[in-house]
Amino acid sequence: MKQIRSGYIAIVGRPNVGKSTLLNRLVGEKISIVSRKAQTTRHRITGILTTAGAQFVFVDTPGFQTRFANALNRSMNRGVTQTLADVDLVLFVVEAGRFDAQDKAVLKLLPADRPVILVVNKTDQLRDRQALLPFLAEVAAVYDFAAVVPVSATKGKQTDELLDEARKHLPNDGLLFDEDELTDKSERFLAAEYVREKLFRLLGDELPYSTTVEIEKFEVEGKLRRIFAAVVVDRDSHKAIVIGKNGESLKRIASEARQDMERLFGGKVYLEVWVKVKSGWADDERLLKSLGYE
Repeated sequence: MKQIRSGYIAIVGRPNVGKSTLLNRLVGEKISIVSRKAQTTRHRITGILTTAGAQFVFVDTPGFQTRFANALNRSMNRGVTQTLADVDLVLFVVEAGRFDAQDKAVLKLLPADRPVILVVNKTDQLRDRQALLPFLAEVAAVYDFAAVVPVSATKGKQTDELLDEARKHLPNDGLLFDEDELTDKSERFLAAEYVREKLFRLLGDELPYSTTVEIEKFEVEGKLRRIFAAVVVDRDSHKAIVIGKNGESLKRIASEARQDMERLFGGKVYLEVWVKVKSGWADDERLLKSLGYE
């Protein structure tokens, strides 16, 4: 019987290096939400890829938070450090042409007893292609990496090479999940994340960081899903912005989230979204637990 290599692989890096985009590219589905804004990911998201000889269980982590010290960010940082303690391999993602103090702070968290692959992302955005090789050499010199792989997650360049390299470091443990599973997250969780993604994409620069999404009801009737979601904001002024003039902003958020859900779930979705105020939610440990934060 052919042995199957399998294992857990953490995807880590400072905020906005493209960790979620890389996860989605490797798995082939939008499991982790993405936006142009930094620090979109708040949970550990697991994406599963099963090939003929291997099962890769990728864990996308939030970017390590250094700017704010509230309960939400402490929870996110705990998620990063816990993930690193439990994996077989680490993909340390940096942005081509940029390696700064934030990257070095994450590098210090990496476990010394796990192989680490340096993934240099966004190579397609590097203006001076001649600068790539010196940059790779510069970063590779600061740590004993198991391998260095330049990629473009958005374009899918070199991602197969990354999988080949990652496979070498997985134990022969057999399948950890069923072959057709894409994530260990529930549809309810993914629905909340899709609504939250639209808040990041469609609202201003700062407001999305003060919002979260709570699924209050999730019903399945055959292929139809009825989903009732509350956008939780910190203050009344935020509520008015999320709703928008004549409710236009909230309608667009709901419409675009519903379309994404229908694509992923493979069926019709009835989605109702409203906004409610819970002052100080991001610094309330008990409330964060009730909202699904670890």
